[in-house]
Amino acid sequence: MKLSGVKYLANQGVENIWKNKMMAFATFCVLLISLLLVGSAVLFYMNMNSMIMGLGNQNEIAVYMDPSLSQEDVDSFAEKLKTMDNVDSVEYVSKEEAYQRMQSQISEGKAIFDYIDGYDFMPDGFSVTVINNDQIENTTMLINQDPMVRSASSSPQVAEFLRELRKVVTLIASAIIIALAIVSMIMISNTTKASVFARREEIMIMKYVGATNAFIRTPFFVEGMITGFFAGAGAFFITWAVYRAVYRILTEQGMLMRAFGIGSLIPFASLRLYVALAYVIAGALIGALGSVISTRRHLDV
Repeated sequence: MKLSGVKYLANQGVENIWKNKMMAFATFCVLLISLLLVGSAVLFYMNMNSMIMGLGNQNEIAVYMDPSLSQEDVDSFAEKLKTMDNVDSVEYVSKEEAYQRMQSQISEGKAIFDYIDGYDFMPDGFSVTVINNDQIENTTMLINQDPMVRSASSSPQVAEFLRELRKVVTLIASAIIIALAIVSMIMISNTTKASVFARREEIMIMKYVGATNAFIRTPFFVEGMITGFFAGAGAFFITWAVYRAVYRILTEQGMLMRAFGIGSLIPFASLRLYVALAYVIAGALIGALGSVISTRRHLDV
């Protein structure tokens, strides 16, 4: 087919959107809603997984050093901790800070501290966060093996709970995403079939006068692709506005929200390009292919 012919058919596809604006608008709305449903489910799963990972990062290993160690030994061990596998960060907790923490935790027995002379009896320590929370028990055992460590403790039960929670969330989210995708495809299929069915006589006439299948399908392909492109763009801007509003509300809740992992929500800025490409490409492809496939039954005359 010549370039002029391709240009003519593309123009016909654009004109068809205006000539059949009601059906084009219906297709646009269905595509928009379908993309929003599936896209929102995917973003929700990504953030839930990030929140669970954020909660896991709060599960720390408390390391208590031998009180007889010098400050040089403690500093040397700190450097050794930072080079260990699965260690993400190491925070030094001095004797004084440990003493203050103990006072705050035993608020109802403050009178006890009146009989304690200083905080020299407290050991130096470290608060260690890990990269992979699933391996926190092994990391704790490895730290405990060092002769300079009096004790190291963590909560492997928390890690196990978060691991199982992540599995459940992944299973449920996958089921929801698949179900929404199937429902969306059915909605899109029915809408494109209705759009093509409304112009079945036009297709039959073109077929009777000798038009090839490719000649008939190309305008529908262009029409569906343009409609899908704008549906994807609309879904992106709606998602952007809603996501930013929800993100701002949740992140402004302070320490309580961070305790539930809200601080691990993914900023939209880091997802913006991927979301835009996913919406626009998916919308254009689904719109174009849906229109072409729906013309198949009307080409056999």
